[in-house]
Amino acid sequence: MIIGGDKRLVVANIKQAVQNEQWHLKVEVDDPVLSPAAQSALIEAYLQRLDGPTYRTANWVANQVATSMTAVLNRTTTFHGLENLAGIGASIITSNHFNPLENSVIRAAMRRTGRRHLAIVSETTNLAMTGPVGFLMRYADTIPIATEPEYMGRLFPKLLQQELEQQRQILIYPEQEMWFNYRKPRPPKRGPYYYAARFNVPIVSCFVSMTDLGRPDNDQFNQIHYTGNVLSPIYPDHSLSVRENSQRMMAIDWQQKKVAYEQAYGEAYTPTWQSQDIVGWRG
Repeated sequence: MIIGGDKRLVVANIKQAVQNEQWHLKVEVDDPVLSPAAQSALIEAYLQRLDGPTYRTANWVANQVATSMTAVLNRTTTFHGLENLAGIGASIITSNHFNPLENSVIRAAMRRTGRRHLAIVSETTNLAMTGPVGFLMRYADTIPIATEPEYMGRLFPKLLQQELEQQRQILIYPEQEMWFNYRKPRPPKRGPYYYAARFNVPIVSCFVSMTDLGRPDNDQFNQIHYTGNVLSPIYPDHSLSVRENSQRMMAIDWQQKKVAYEQAYGEAYTPTWQSQDIVGWRG
């Protein structure tokens, strides 16, 4: 499913970012920009909702809607490696980020193995969205990430810890920004691995690949088939420091995702730009 309008400038931005090796650059053109004050207000409202009397009910409704959407969006999705989730409880999931709805693939994989809750770390700007999508962003187990030092230093880790103490999974995108329908994994940032090492939980390494079905979805893209690949889990090494562990886990995950790409697409991973890197693009 294609979310958003004209993607020509987005694709051009991705191409330029690849050529400049700016792997975590924002390429979307219509994302809102929040002032520090507006960001702080959204975070404060989010924290107040968590403690409010109606949150539990709204959270239940949002998760029911997310579950139904997941079933519909992934009725034909293929999964590989679900056996790698055996015995995994509290964990941090990493995956490639290329579509606003591709997290439903991860949610579907978790539900197929009996896991009912998936927290997703998301940009604070998503809390400002309106309508049904905005409701899901505010209530469907979303944990906002921000630039506000007090929140990131004290409250954000506490929110992660609360989820992990309930033996839940948290999806954190190590690529940071979404690159629409970009098929290659991008070098990860260290954040997810730092928290996995800090809280002594494994990384559930995932890679979602795409197949162009050759049927138009809109005037720029063809329809896409998703394949969710659950790779080998990566456990902390108790003999290492948090920093050493995070660097080690990040390196292993990066290597696994490159191998998964090569197996999915039948070609060696190269960081150089190729027009076919935007799957389904007809523009």
